[in-house]
Amino acid sequence: MEEPREESEPLLSRARGGSGRPAGSAGSRGVRVGPGAASRQDLCFDQAAVFIEDAIQYRSINHRMDARSMWLYRLYYSNTFQWTLSLTIFLILLLAFIETPSSLTSTADVRFRSAPWDPPCGLTESVEALCLLVFVADVSVKSYLVGWAQFRKNPWLLAYLAVLVVSLADWIVSLSLVCQEPLRIRRLFRPFFLMQNSSMMKKTLKCIRSSLPEMASVVLLLALHLCVFTMLGMLVFTGEKQDDGQDRERLTYFRNLPEALTSLLVLLTTANNPDVMTPAYSKNRAYAIFFIVFTLIGSLFLMNLLTAIIYNQFRGYLMKSFQTSLFRRRLGARAAYEVLSSMSTWGEAHPRGVGVDPQDFLQVLQRVQLHSHQKPVIMEKVRSYGGDLLSAEEFQKLFNEFDKRVIKERPPRPEYRSPFLRSTQFLFSHRYFDYLGNLIALGNLVSISVFLVFDADVLPGDRDDFVLGILNCVFILYYVLELLLKAFALGLRRKPEMLGLLSLWDMARLVNMFIVFRFLRIIPSMKLMALVASTILDLIKNMRAFGGILVVVYYVFAILGINLFRGVVVAPGNGSLAPDNSSAPCGSFEQLEYWANNFDDFAAALITLWNVMVVNNWQVFLDAYRRFSGPWSKMYFVLWWLVSSVIWVNLFLALILENFLHKWDRRAHLQSLAGDPDTCCQVTVDLLFRDVLEEPTEEELLERLSCHPHLRLCR
Repeated sequence: MEEPREESEPLLSRARGGSGRPAGSAGSRGVRVGPGAASRQDLCFDQAAVFIEDAIQYRSINHRMDARSMWLYRLYYSNTFQWTLSLTIFLILLLAFIETPSSLTSTADVRFRSAPWDPPCGLTESVEALCLLVFVADVSVKSYLVGWAQFRKNPWLLAYLAVLVVSLADWIVSLSLVCQEPLRIRRLFRPFFLMQNSSMMKKTLKCIRSSLPEMASVVLLLALHLCVFTMLGMLVFTGEKQDDGQDRERLTYFRNLPEALTSLLVLLTTANNPDVMTPAYSKNRAYAIFFIVFTLIGSLFLMNLLTAIIYNQFRGYLMKSFQTSLFRRRLGARAAYEVLSSMSTWGEAHPRGVGVDPQDFLQVLQRVQLHSHQKPVIMEKVRSYGGDLLSAEEFQKLFNEFDKRVIKERPPRPEYRSPFLRSTQFLFSHRYFDYLGNLIALGNLVSISVFLVFDADVLPGDRDDFVLGILNCVFILYYVLELLLKAFALGLRRKPEMLGLLSLWDMARLVNMFIVFRFLRIIPSMKLMALVASTILDLIKNMRAFGGILVVVYYVFAILGINLFRGVVVAPGNGSLAPDNSSAPCGSFEQLEYWANNFDDFAAALITLWNVMVVNNWQVFLDAYRRFSGPWSKMYFVLWWLVSSVIWVNLFLALILENFLHKWDRRAHLQSLAGDPDTCCQVTVDLLFRDVLEEPTEEELLERLSCHPHLRLCR
């Protein structure tokens, strides 16, 4: 496809030397006064602004660069459109709670649940149609911006289009059947809209896919281990001469091959230990050897080996992700540099050489969408270069400033003339005053704990809380007095230095009137605890991709569970095959009253999947759904266990270790990046690891730019 010439000429003009200036321009850059030159300059500024925004947001630069396309591109990535797209994704995922079977009941227990509200046909379908129209517009804009050639090579865009076609066809079928269709296929594809909108989730899925072969090898070892010990168990507990212990073991856990395999699979997760071993062990000590050896090999060796292999495969994921992000930033910055530096060669040989004029860069920054606190800092940095042209290296270094999110000076302390007030200010701003407050908070917590222990066996209505109320009033008065004294000593706007954990300190002050949370104020005073707490907070911020993957997995399995097991759990006395609680075996689904763990609606399905993922008593679910729906149901729950507890949890653990170890080892690097100790500077994780990443070479950047589908760089 032939691209418009106007989007490639700014970069081409540099290759032509002085003869490449646009029509209407004079021999030198200072006399570009013609309308053609003004239009060309405006186009160059817009292109550079878009490239800079791509670099800041780590986006790909392989999109159309003509004037109309750039207007559409910036509109697409505007806050309004992106918030609209995010809200649309949220709405279409939320429909699962409202549409039939509705989750709008007070309880999921089949014994007490009232009839759910069923929305009329066309209500949720109308909302879904609006969401699908937004997605159609989204894929249309993306396809146009990248071009047909890039669209055909992008598997995510092709899958996006296919999912929309299937969803729209299924939506039409629903309306034609008056919403009475037994299966809605499009519900399974809804999580795809969440995945395709997140670049980090795409990277995470790519990493999981690359780790699957190694994970599959260990899973095969686990399967072989299960099969071998299942055969041994069937032989050991089904011999010709059997005592009572063997009979109970055989009839309970090794009745047949599927039951034996299930029992040992559950034992692999230690959920039924020592129940599975007790009948035989109570008759003969030697039987314990079988179960101990199985647990040692399976749970303590193979399962931990799987964790080690996943971590080894996933260990470089974080750094690879940062490396890719760094390359995108450098590529976008270099593209902006090439566009702006080409303007200095529109005339004859420029007296100052080749580079970017700071005044041009300042005009471009005015067009770039930046946070309000970033733009003044960057512009001041650019002005510091005076009239000298910026080299490529200097231009790239300016982009490190975009990683410093918050730069603010600490307000000065109030100044008092009276010697008494200055002494009082020194006293209440001293760290020992903070230690006293921490000691008071600890005493408050201890006093509450003592009263709770003494009143544990007393009914709430019979408790005498007079003494505890007096103590709490005293503590609250102290906290209020402490805040007033801190405001007097430090000023209303100045916060105490708390080892970089200001957000936690602010949170502790906001909830200071809540009794339990008062103890949080002690955390910033302990360096090691403060370091761990701040690391955990940063980890949570960077776990969004894995949280999104978990949402996708839960959503898909919940929809599958509803289609497979909806209505199979029926309360006793309503035609249920389940026995009454009084006659149910001990530890069974009925005796434990697990009636709320069902797949009758989406919310109940999510809770049931969570309970199975935790694997505590998950053998109860396996047995119950085998009886209610058939032995094939075990395949669903075992697959969910593999995906959630084995694969996802281990991947999550690997990411936590990777983040935590790097953050722990490199935390001291923050001080050098922050600079002045009196300045509070929050640095992004990308900048924290910047010095251990490999900078792309100029040749790599120029080679990638030369392959740009819509801009051609000639040298």
